[in-house]
Amino acid sequence: MREVMLARGAHKLAADLARVQAGEEVLVVTEYGMTPIAERVARAASALGGRVVTAIVPPFRGQGEDFPPGVAAAMREAAVLFMPLAVSMSHTAAVHEARRRGARAVMMSDWTDEMFASPALVETDFAAQAGVVRRLGAILSGGRRFRLTTPRGTDLRFESGGRRANELTDIPGPGEIAPVPTIEVNFAPLEGTAEGVLVVDASIPFLGVGPLREPIALRVEGGFVTKVKGGGEQGRRFREGVAAHGDPNCWNVAEFGIGLNPNAIITGRALMDEGVMNTAHVAIGTSRMLGGAVTAAAHYDMVFWEPTLEADGKIVYRGDTILA
Repeated sequence: MREVMLARGAHKLAADLARVQAGEEVLVVTEYGMTPIAERVARAASALGGRVVTAIVPPFRGQGEDFPPGVAAAMREAAVLFMPLAVSMSHTAAVHEARRRGARAVMMSDWTDEMFASPALVETDFAAQAGVVRRLGAILSGGRRFRLTTPRGTDLRFESGGRRANELTDIPGPGEIAPVPTIEVNFAPLEGTAEGVLVVDASIPFLGVGPLREPIALRVEGGFVTKVKGGGEQGRRFREGVAAHGDPNCWNVAEFGIGLNPNAIITGRALMDEGVMNTAHVAIGTSRMLGGAVTAAAHYDMVFWEPTLEADGKIVYRGDTILA
């Protein structure tokens, strides 16, 4: 029965979300420790008639790396990419170039077999939720000045600079990305405009931090995090992990996003946590692949509960409800 459930999830991933067509070039890029997950996806895509090739790369040490040249070249020729990897490589030059050439990219960072059977994948109506994504995306794209608050003490202001929101429905068209099972809307705040306090109380699904036992407070000035307080051992791990890159741009406020998958739960895995309803997330580090202007050695998302968002002085989103 377990195998049937996992196969069902893999089929939904390939057929309903990636929409693999007969004769399409499909590339599965994975690493040694995740080959069983890659095999499930490859079998599902092959059953749909895709011309499937699997490339196994050595484990990446961090997000500052990119793919080997031969793999990057194969990525440029693929119509569909599946990428079960231990760390997120969404913000790399190779993924960006593959998308520019029209690939539909399905990111599967830090996946486990259990995620194939997760309600966030198998029970979510992604097509229905796409309408919510587009509605909220239009609201964010139309705003210029934003204020973000939460009951735990977040009060953060930032501007969009006219940048359009990225609408991640998990049903990617050519050149689009699908961080399955996350459903979200995000954009890169204009550099230098973020100011205030961010209190993170749900999860930092990177650097071994995971679901938070106590909140972590960040002071933001001139678009950069300048101080991190609280969080006990988890807060220390986060501070030291970011600082270890030795790259000041890793503290750049790179992304604001809102989770929109009604079946996602906080687990400590980025592609689940960022999609949880009644949460939002702010990321630091690289913003270029989201429409920003900053390249950094890493990109780390921080998830928090019960956001209220104002756009140009009007409340447009609270908790899990669009108000505009």
